[in-house]
Amino acid sequence: MKKLLLTAALAVAATGAALAQKFEYKVITSVESIVPMGIGRSMLVENKQEVDISKLSRDREDGKSQQGNVKRKDARVEEITETKLLNFYSGVGINFQNIASNDAIITAKINELGNDGWELAFIASGVESDAGDGDGKGIFITRYIFKKQVK
Repeated sequence: MKKLLLTAALAVAATGAALAQKFEYKVITSVESIVPMGIGRSMLVENKQEVDISKLSRDREDGKSQQGNVKRKDARVEEITETKLLNFYSGVGINFQNIASNDAIITAKINELGNDGWELAFIASGVESDAGDGDGKGIFITRYIFKKQVK
């Protein structure tokens, strides 16, 4: 009976410790151009500085927003890392070698972060595509969200 109670107590303690874990998060964004002829810009972008979210957030009261008091320069980060990616399109259409090259670059970044203790937690992606004749613009954007346990 004592062993059963001890085992139960340890299980509860372990569960409580697991639930009390704290994490920090990091977002890496890939922007891959779907503009033909290599005119677009494609990058893997990583923020390198801390942001105080409380300085950028405002509460609404009586339906009135104070968000206008937050200046763009206050929301802008200056310290970033940009890693060159290749455009999806070349002069003759989809360039599969460029796509494979981007996969290799993104994989290298994911592996680098994994080696630094970051775990890939979520991926979110979207497309703003060509709107028809004469547009020729668009991007494929993916956000890679990593987490690391705070010790």
